[in-house]
Amino acid sequence: MTGLDLNRAGTPLLEIVSEPELRGAKEAVAYARALHGLVVWIGICDGNMQEGSFRCDANVSVKKAGEEKLGTRCEIKNLNSFRFMERAIEFEARRQVELLEEGGKVEQETRLYDPDRDETRSMRTKEDAQDYRYFPDPDLLPLLLREEQIRKIETEMPELPDATRQRFAREYALPAYDAGVLTASRAAADYFEALVKAAGVDPKLCANWQTGALNAALNEADLPVSESKVGPAPLAGLLKRIADGTLSGKMAKAVFDAMWAGEGAADAIIEKRGLRQISDAGAIDRLIEEVLAAHPKQVEDYRAGKEKAFNSLVGQVMKASRGKANPQQVNEALRRKLSG
Repeated sequence: MTGLDLNRAGTPLLEIVSEPELRGAKEAVAYARALHGLVVWIGICDGNMQEGSFRCDANVSVKKAGEEKLGTRCEIKNLNSFRFMERAIEFEARRQVELLEEGGKVEQETRLYDPDRDETRSMRTKEDAQDYRYFPDPDLLPLLLREEQIRKIETEMPELPDATRQRFAREYALPAYDAGVLTASRAAADYFEALVKAAGVDPKLCANWQTGALNAALNEADLPVSESKVGPAPLAGLLKRIADGTLSGKMAKAVFDAMWAGEGAADAIIEKRGLRQISDAGAIDRLIEEVLAAHPKQVEDYRAGKEKAFNSLVGQVMKASRGKANPQQVNEALRRKLSG
């Protein structure tokens, strides 16, 4: 009896072969990551390396410094993670260098990477291309694309990652790091644009929350952004309350955690927990007066040049307000009163 595995039957295979112009493991991995991001972005592959949706073969050869011609290559097959890819290339390059320095000869062959032993080992040798035993497949007809088909495909293509990254930096005045994180996937980029549109606040504030609290929650829950428990519109509601001074950063994080836990919208949580920030100047001044009167030693220390005393007084004011006082206003008002 013969068992046939048909799990890949009917699944198209796209093979991309690069020229031998990559120098080193890190450059090869950067290329593979960029290619991985591109095929996932345009929706032709889910990019799951462990399940075989995206695999890499690395052809490794070395040459002496100053020489033009590359040495004999060895092909490392079926690398299923970028980390293994980098380690396999680095090991294979060292192996070839050591072999040549000892007077040996690199044989053209296919090798496998063993992650447990962190080494490559021979799988099979092949002297030249004939050993691949290429032969035409009568079921595969030539694929001819007309110019109008190519132009139609170009017009239907989505904006690609590099273009989106540059646009985010330009339109939203974001640092390169933020633009890079927000375009790590098309879903992340779409989330950000929906968030900015719904919130109507500073895009940098949106970027900070998506790359910070949201990504941390997604990572902890092992969820993609497309399955986030807090969508762009609900998060926008929270950011509006930060922008209008209703919430401090610390209070906003507590509201976000409650939203992630399924407790409802930001406004409902704010009302339920009484988390409205105190921004009234008169109320803050009264709190400061009470704290200064209750802590004369710290006031004396600050006026004697001890900056730590100021931080202690700020803490006392925040404690007295149960964390609800606007921290920036507290700092400004406290310095004003202490210098008066």
